[in-house]
Amino acid sequence: MGQARGQGAGGRGQRKRGRGSGGLIPALVTFALLAGCGGGSGAGPAAKFRVGLITPGSVADAAWNAGAYAGLSWIRDSLGVQVSHLEARTPAEQEEALRTYAAQGYDLVFGHGFEFQGAAERVSAAHPKTAFIITSGERVQGKVAPLVFRIEEGTFLAGMVAGAMTRTGKLGFVGGIELPPIKRGYQGWVRGAQRINPKVETRVAYLNTFDDAAAGREAALAMIRLGVDMLHHNADAAGLGVFQAAKESPGVFLFGANADQSVLAPDRVLGSAIIDLPRAFLAVAREVKQGRFTLKVESFGLKGGVIRYVPNPALEGKVPAELKARVAAAADSIVTGTLVPVPPS
Repeated sequence: MGQARGQGAGGRGQRKRGRGSGGLIPALVTFALLAGCGGGSGAGPAAKFRVGLITPGSVADAAWNAGAYAGLSWIRDSLGVQVSHLEARTPAEQEEALRTYAAQGYDLVFGHGFEFQGAAERVSAAHPKTAFIITSGERVQGKVAPLVFRIEEGTFLAGMVAGAMTRTGKLGFVGGIELPPIKRGYQGWVRGAQRINPKVETRVAYLNTFDDAAAGREAALAMIRLGVDMLHHNADAAGLGVFQAAKESPGVFLFGANADQSVLAPDRVLGSAIIDLPRAFLAVAREVKQGRFTLKVESFGLKGGVIRYVPNPALEGKVPAELKARVAAAADSIVTGTLVPVPPS
């Protein structure tokens, strides 16, 4: 049978109240039918270990949700287990999807985003046999554990490049929703830029959506009109509009988020602050399947390679060798702990 999978554009984070349902109920009906004949794609009806993924938006966003879906594919192919995916945008849909997977006896469920934490804790209380992993979560509760990605370590390095390369001294950041992990990414970007250029000016705009590429484009264009020539984002599908704005504006460069996004604008993306979600997902799933997983806060950064700053090879000639050396030295300092991009709040 095929994999249970939601539809629609989207991204990450808590969605605006009052939005449409995004079609989860039909997806859950499809899921129930698939479960009755062996579940999603993977090892087949005889497989006992099953892994579910719930994303808050489309896996075609070339960023946060796409990385999670790639991680699910790695789990399927590397561990030979059954996997299934659902898209759930609103808080009610997200809790319903978590509860459905748990009721179906899934061993491991990934709730892909900070906003899944509370719902997973409520569902876990009634379904203690299922392990819930919340990406960018905040605490351990019952059988719910978070994966914390120190994205600020990557954005700090991106900020260093931006602070050195800007001609106007003005940087801009477009976020989807003002969630703690996204704020930390922005803070890392600013601190990195200030390490190179203490007088740099920064602007930030939160869209209150991860879906609206037009809103992302307009926010970026508004900054560009004010002189911003270096842009960064963490807005998932809405971030695609930031790339469009940069491509429309001579002399403006930008940095990718969560994935290597240089392909979206090869002549404008200087680099990307990435999260290697497939690597993290597979490591956790392997531990759960082998019975070695312990409930704890799993934190990933530059050390170990889950977080990285990846320059765009096509534009590396624009970056001075001295700056590359300073970025490499900063990365080493972050790994050893002598440089903390964003101190704990």
